[in-house]
Amino acid sequence: MRLIGMLDSPYVRRVAITMRLADIPFTLEPLSVLRNIDAFRALNPVIKAPTLITEAGIVLMDSTLILAHLAELHPERARLMPATPDAHARACRILGLALAAADKTVQLVYERNLRPEEKHHAPWLERVRAQLAAAYAELEREVGARQPWLFGPEPLQPDITAAVVCRFTRSVQGDAVSEDAHPNLTALCARAETLPAFAACPFR
Repeated sequence: MRLIGMLDSPYVRRVAITMRLADIPFTLEPLSVLRNIDAFRALNPVIKAPTLITEAGIVLMDSTLILAHLAELHPERARLMPATPDAHARACRILGLALAAADKTVQLVYERNLRPEEKHHAPWLERVRAQLAAAYAELEREVGARQPWLFGPEPLQPDITAAVVCRFTRSVQGDAVSEDAHPNLTALCARAETLPAFAACPFR
């Protein structure tokens, strides 16, 4: 399988790390949706990262849908979700908060890097920053001080995604997720980044 996208995207990185943890062979093709538009379009006309090209040549996109497909292919290794209903619901809540934080961080990055400063809309930016802060406050409470991982002795998808997104936001919007205000997330990130699967897919 071919995974298309850059590891500085939390969406690409969460898929790559999951595939490493699940021991699913793949080739990473680090194309940027901004700098390699023509090459990306040749693989996926929608130019959306991550893109996964299956062994059958089917082009998939959206990290959550890609992960769902991998879980269907390898349920014993790639599902990475708790089985009981209450734990599954809590895992989905954590994933929702983390992905909301990723989305809001991306919005701020695009606003800062792609839109001329004179066209920035201050009320909208404040709204996005408030949503980002709320997502991280809720995520910090949900993560708590659980160790080693949120649902037991092995990392599952909520651990992977929360750690990946936290690392991403810190790199581009560090004041949104300070260590002092988010000690539980800080500890989770530190544990996750020591895993071989994370080391094999470094943020860059």
